[in-house]
Amino acid sequence: MAKRIFLFLATNLAVIVVLGIVASLLGVNQYLTAQGLNLTSLLAFAFVMGFGGAIISLLLSKPLAKWTSGVRVITGTEGADEAWIVETVRRFAERAGIGMPEVGIFDGEPNAFATGAFKNSALVAVSTGLLQGMTRDEVEAVIGHEVSHIANGDMVTMTLIQGVMNTFVVFASRVIGYVVDGWLSRGEERRGPGIGYYITTIVLDIVLGFLAALIVAWFSRRREFRADAGSTALMGQKQPMINALARLGGMVPGELPKGLQTMGITSGVGKLFSTHPPIEERIAALQAA
Repeated sequence: MAKRIFLFLATNLAVIVVLGIVASLLGVNQYLTAQGLNLTSLLAFAFVMGFGGAIISLLLSKPLAKWTSGVRVITGTEGADEAWIVETVRRFAERAGIGMPEVGIFDGEPNAFATGAFKNSALVAVSTGLLQGMTRDEVEAVIGHEVSHIANGDMVTMTLIQGVMNTFVVFASRVIGYVVDGWLSRGEERRGPGIGYYITTIVLDIVLGFLAALIVAWFSRRREFRADAGSTALMGQKQPMINALARLGGMVPGELPKGLQTMGITSGVGKLFSTHPPIEERIAALQAA
């Protein structure tokens, strides 16, 4: 746990530093001028900070997943179980029309995830707890679910949505902060922003960030239903996925690093912020299909 937290914080700090350097080199961090707020520069700055972090996280997602989760990449030559897992992923990837993903196993409670920046070079990983706690049909259904995420381009889609939300938060908080600061300092002679700007910006970064997280979580829940349906299409039957979800409902899912939670089989605390719908709703959707 300590290692995961350290790596998460270190990675985000590195991303912020890199984006700060890029914004400085492009000159888009100079959006506060003596003449007022330069909206064009601010929009460019918000775009760099908003999409830059999301895109870098996407590009680093596969190596970071291996590092933070302790994923052991397998080729199928390790033993009969590993051969079956690799062959299952290969069969589903061919049916879904994507390149063969890397396949991995990690130690922990029941969970699985797919990640990677590109459809034809992704990673599918399952936990030892999942392999030990489910039947082969159920494990196949979970693998089909993860392959469907890749085939649907969910990693890229969620990155774009996150980028749009990040850009909105950065832009809106600074515009509103500038307006509030101007109202508080009316009549005064100032060459730069006052304390009102900085306090308002920090508060709105937090508040609008929460609202953005609600929107991202809503989109994430929608794509879970689609991945469930994709698994049933790959298997040619829906009962294994229903059984897998029902079994997951009685398990305690393993914790994934923050950057991988939207690609796991279940995650989130509280319905509004959860990246996955309730198990009951997912089962009902499959039964009604």
